[in-house]
Amino acid sequence: MSLEEGIKERFRQYSIRIIKMVDNIPANRVSAWAIAKQVVRSGTSPAANYRAACIAKSEKDFLNKLKMVEEELEETLF
Repeated sequence: MSLEEGIKERFRQYSIRIIKMVDNIPANRVSAWAIAKQVVRSGTSPAANYRAACIAKSEKDFLNKLKMVEEELEETLF
């Protein structure tokens, strides 16, 4: 498995863990549901953004897309 494929797989597994975590958040509180929805969005987008970076048209485009991956990961952590 190449480094690129390994990273894609790690992001896929990360996204699955995010979804499973959010599925365990009690849905009886509006604040919890609002946070859960945001965590799913920011927690699953790094995988898609990394895949987009892998097919970037230039090095500058690649780095820009990787920056988006970093931002989404940071938002999820927050």
